[in-house]
Amino acid sequence: MKNIFVIGLDDFHLAQLQEVQSQDHYCFHALFSYQEIKRVKQFPVRKLLEHARKVLLEFDGTVDAVIGFWDFPVSTTLPIIRSEMGMGGPSLSSVLKCEHKYWSRLIQKEVVPELIPPFQKINPFQEDAVSQCTLDFPFWLKPVKSVCSHLGFLIRDPQEFKTSLDIIRQNIGRYAEPFNLILDKADLPEVIRTVDGYHCIAEGLISQGHQCTLEGYVYKGSVQVYGVIDSLRDGIQGSSFTRYQYPSNLPADVQHRMIEATQQVMVHTGYDNAPFNIEFYWNEEKDTIHLLEINTRISKSHCPLFKLVDGEYHHKVLIDLALGRRPDFPYRQGTAKVAAKFMLRSFQDGRVLAIPSEEDIRQVKQKFAGTEVYLHIHPGMRLSELFDQDSYSYEIAVLFMGADSHEQLSANYQTALAMLPFTIDSHEDR
Repeated sequence: MKNIFVIGLDDFHLAQLQEVQSQDHYCFHALFSYQEIKRVKQFPVRKLLEHARKVLLEFDGTVDAVIGFWDFPVSTTLPIIRSEMGMGGPSLSSVLKCEHKYWSRLIQKEVVPELIPPFQKINPFQEDAVSQCTLDFPFWLKPVKSVCSHLGFLIRDPQEFKTSLDIIRQNIGRYAEPFNLILDKADLPEVIRTVDGYHCIAEGLISQGHQCTLEGYVYKGSVQVYGVIDSLRDGIQGSSFTRYQYPSNLPADVQHRMIEATQQVMVHTGYDNAPFNIEFYWNEEKDTIHLLEINTRISKSHCPLFKLVDGEYHHKVLIDLALGRRPDFPYRQGTAKVAAKFMLRSFQDGRVLAIPSEEDIRQVKQKFAGTEVYLHIHPGMRLSELFDQDSYSYEIAVLFMGADSHEQLSANYQTALAMLPFTIDSHEDR
């Protein structure tokens, strides 16, 4: 029996973890629940580290692995916890070289400068921040640490710059303060020591073309990519994701170029013995690729897609690496040829009046085998009460579905959508 501790465990992902096939038997233990670690106004980084240390040291049995598949604060506290327990895994500095958006760009510039846009650090609290920015409009402005495009803004003119800075100043502390606690535990170069969580990065636009994510891992210095997933957007300037689709439709040679760039960058960071995902854009007209960002975790959003197409949740990759062994992941052994995570969104605020019933969801799952439905909202709440949304929309639910073709997948989704009634009043006052 292998005892595996999970930071931010919830029922949805526990069920997936328990389905992972292995010659070993796994027992999963929660180090904080998902609600305690993610659905909070203030991320409990200090409490998390203290609690993890106490629980692991007092556990009556072997502690075989500590894992997590959420972004901040899970991905950046994992290396600290593992180091304190004498476990293997990537160093804190190598994780931060990927997760700190400004530091990550500096690292990428050293090995693949042709794949990254012009960028600049921005202190949003500096009075002359607008005049100090030398990038041409339009550009993206975002904190050096956030998730799901939270506080990320498309800046097209000085007025949008000023307005966005006001919003960032009021809200950046949610991530900045706990992220600084983690930065304090790292050996940082001088160029990064002064760019803490209260800073932003401005980046030239690269969001023209096809976006995709490569899921991979590093094992004993060797970088492997085992899946490429397309990311499709909609909304204001294509700012919000509408679905992730697997396998990718990108040409094989384009995927190969992305994999080569990934290998160069990940080796250069020193990141090792852990999974990651990395996002790229391909401009079909110019046949150019650009690197968007790196995440030091598997994408939980892609887990059901791998299960449907390849026959296994890629939690298996995470578990294998945490136990110190090379992952053995299946290929195209699932029940579907294509799969997608569909994100249902509202592009304006409103009060939730009604959501699909358990019977509605059961009928969808019965009609379309392998489908999963996950709701983010409940009656009575306002969409603006949701945590960590992008700056232009609210994600109200997700559907994971598989099919034998893209056409069938789209048709099945439209049918399922009609079977899941939502009522949101966008005109109701608070």
